[in-house]
Amino acid sequence: MNAENDMNDEADLADISMADFQALIRKMYYTKDAERGIDGTFMWLLEEIGELAAALRSGTAADRAEEFADVLAWLVTIANVAEVDLSSAIRNKYGSGCPGCGQYACQCADSEKP
Repeated sequence: MNAENDMNDEADLADISMADFQALIRKMYYTKDAERGIDGTFMWLLEEIGELAAALRSGTAADRAEEFADVLAWLVTIANVAEVDLSSAIRNKYGSGCPGCGQYACQCADSEKP
């Protein structure tokens, strides 16, 4: 990839969709991720969740943003290895509103999961 392509790729990431992000992560890491497998990749996700927890407790705004990005990237990585299209999964689960009450502004009781 040359510098011009790198700059075009960066511009394309300004408003990245879930599908585009999943494809980007697949392009960058799939071979290594598939070799590591779901279990090994899940352990990395858990480590990143721990780092996010620490950043939420005492990190800067930049630390929190970086850790959210890391958690999302590792989640997408697992989806790639498991052959799950996250855009479809999100649309199927949340595209018609809250899975519990069916409303776009959730009306579920606070004691319920959503």
